[in-house]
Amino acid sequence: NSEDVRCKCICPPYKDHSGHIYNKNVSQKDCDCLHVVEPMPVPGPDVEAYCLRCECKYEERSSVTIKVNVVLL
Repeated sequence: NSEDVRCKCICPPYKDHSGHIYNKNVSQKDCDCLHVVEPMPVPGPDVEAYCLRCECKYEERSSVTIKVNVVLL
């Protein structure tokens, strides 16, 4: 289920850009700043420095298990 996987990138403030959290449904191998952060808030020369500050994590969950637990509680 595509809603059960995501990549979450937390990017702190950089120069005059505020911090932001980005989520996108991508494969585990594409879980990085370049694939998840859209639109890129900084111009070309600053992309590498901006992305190095971002922390990206691949997350999986079972929505069926979550729904069952909610019903039982």
